[in-house]
Amino acid sequence: MQELDRLVESYADMVYRIAFVRMKNKNDAEDIFQEVFLKLVHNREKIKDEMHLKAWLIRVTINSCKKQFNLAWHKKRTDMTDYQFECLLGGAHSVDHYMTGSDINDKLMLSISKLTEDQKIVLHLFYFESYSVREISQLIDLTESAVKTRLSRARVALKKKMEGGVTSIE
Repeated sequence: MQELDRLVESYADMVYRIAFVRMKNKNDAEDIFQEVFLKLVHNREKIKDEMHLKAWLIRVTINSCKKQFNLAWHKKRTDMTDYQFECLLGGAHSVDHYMTGSDINDKLMLSISKLTEDQKIVLHLFYFESYSVREISQLIDLTESAVKTRLSRARVALKKKMEGGVTSIE
C-alpha cells in the first residue's frame, strides 16, 4: 500500500494535468485521474520499471480521455463560451477579465485547453513532462518530424490564444 501511495504522490500532478488539458474541466479530469490509478492497482504487476510506469500512465490517461469523449454524454454537451459566461455573470466581461496576475497558470492552462487535441498532447508532453521529441514520437506513434511540426503549430496557436500575454512557454 505504501508503494501505491508513493506512486500516486509521484505521478498525480502529471496524470491530472494531462486529463485536465484533454477534458477541459475539473470534474472530468478527476474522474479520469481515479480511473487511471484504479487501472494501475489492477495492472501493477505488468509494469517493468519507473520509465515504463510513466509512459504507461501517460498512455492510459490519454486512452481514458479518448474513451470518455466517445460516451454519449460528451457527444451531447457543449462547453460554455465567453458569451454564455458573460450572460451567466450578467456583465459584458470575458473570462479573461476575471483572471488576475496570480492566475497566470490558470490562464495558460485555459489557453492550452482551447488548442486541438494533437497540439495539447505534444505541448504537455514536451513542456510539462520534459519528454524529448523522439520520446514523444514513440509515445504517440508519430514520426519525429510530425511531432516537431505539431509543436511548432501548437506554439503559434498558443501565442495567439494568449494574445500577447504569457509567452514564456517558448
